[in-house]
Amino acid sequence: MDVESLRQYCLNKQMVTEEFPFDEVTLVFKVCGKIFLLTGLDAPELSFNVKCDPSFAIELREKYACVQPGYHMNKTMWNTVTVDGTVADRHLLEWVDHSYNEVVKKLPKKEQLRLNRV
Repeated sequence: MDVESLRQYCLNKQMVTEEFPFDEVTLVFKVCGKIFLLTGLDAPELSFNVKCDPSFAIELREKYACVQPGYHMNKTMWNTVTVDGTVADRHLLEWVDHSYNEVVKKLPKKEQLRLNRV
């Protein structure tokens, strides 16, 4: 997986925007204004931060060496995933989906309903 395929996957989700709110190298993806994925564009190896259910976050860290507590994030709910070839892309995309869904389920009901209508 490369950054462009990750970017396209995120942008294909409902009501997702991309922006650079922190600096010109940290690409952030949001659903309804809430962050679900961040990735740096300046690192030699692709990595990204995703939100997780706290128990799932721990499970992934214990099972995969490429998954660490979220860099500069709340380590209870965020993981940093390094794309080093040790995990199949389909799993990486499942973790992106999980992050998106974790954020969506915390949105106000009005926003959730709007998402379901799109």
